[in-house]
Amino acid sequence: MKSKVYFSDARSRDFKESKINKIKKLLKKIGLKNIIEKDALTAVKVHFGERGNDTFMNPVFVRSIVDEIKSLGGKPFVTDTNTLYKGSRHNAVDHLMTALEHGFGFATINAPIIIADGLKGGNFIECPIKGKHFKKVKIAEAIHAANAMVVLSHFKGHQLAGFGGAIKNLAMGCAPGQGKKEQHASRFHTKIENCTACGMCIAHCPEDAISFVHKEILNPKAIVTKKENEKPKASINKDKCIGCGECLTVCKYDAIAIDFGTEMIPFNERMAEYAYGVTRDKSTKDNETKIIYINLLLNITPDCDCASWSDAPMVPDLGIMASLDPVALDKACFDMVNAQQGISHSHLQKNYAPGEDKFKGVWDYTVGEIQLSYAEKLGMGSLEYEIVKI
Repeated sequence: MKSKVYFSDARSRDFKESKINKIKKLLKKIGLKNIIEKDALTAVKVHFGERGNDTFMNPVFVRSIVDEIKSLGGKPFVTDTNTLYKGSRHNAVDHLMTALEHGFGFATINAPIIIADGLKGGNFIECPIKGKHFKKVKIAEAIHAANAMVVLSHFKGHQLAGFGGAIKNLAMGCAPGQGKKEQHASRFHTKIENCTACGMCIAHCPEDAISFVHKEILNPKAIVTKKENEKPKASINKDKCIGCGECLTVCKYDAIAIDFGTEMIPFNERMAEYAYGVTRDKSTKDNETKIIYINLLLNITPDCDCASWSDAPMVPDLGIMASLDPVALDKACFDMVNAQQGISHSHLQKNYAPGEDKFKGVWDYTVGEIQLSYAEKLGMGSLEYEIVKI
């Protein structure tokens, strides 16, 4: 049976058709009232954006969801979890300050912000699952304790996952640092021929796993001139590396690598298993979901909002989608983005034509489709969907 995915396009010519009102219409159509009981503590899961990013979720969209939850008698709070990498959201204090700087104050969103995994990421529970990679997954305590949840995701590209939508928001976004570490579990290495010793990877590594080493130490068999050896190269200590991928994101010289042929599929599977754990945690005894999913297909950038910048969009703004099925929702978004003509002055290197994979057009080694197929195999939802235009 096909899952319903509700869609409202990005066009607006009057107040009734504003994106804010479109979100409210989608919530009513999808049946928000069916998951919000009186006094239900309801998590509105968002991404506040890394400092320097400007294409993160617009706070006024969050406000529209908060207001609808309150109108039904629920008690909403806006939430996210701390990051694994160093940055402006690595602990709850910095995270809250970044959220406020980005406009997520009470006056705007009309709800408190709770960093779901606590001050330093130590607040979580373990939820049992039956997966290939995990028998239990770690879920941030405040998300676990919530009675219901609205997962609001900015659909965009991602350097490791291929793309990020509802599944990634569940998996990485609802996990504490230890859970994020379990999902990544990949190890990176440097391509010394490309390294310029700029030091960006060292500055951003959360585990101090990268240091400068002279070229002759990195490759004792190489014939190295004295001049070449004067300039050290970055080296990653694989015993200390936690696989967060921040070095890959910040390196401008293609000097960080991973064995994409063997690492990408299990990475996406681990992510899907974590997402599955969150959906199981938010299911009733009758197996009914207490989660609603909304994806915004606006500012569809090549990078995650974890990046401290925002590149040009790969395709035009498309609209807003909502569903009770995160697999169908992400698949519909994935298909709709790929059906577009790519924007030439973006980070796209290829696959500009309608029907070509835009996410592989920027990160050709990614296998984001695995998170969809494996999530369906786990029982999270269906790849078969029906678009219902609102």
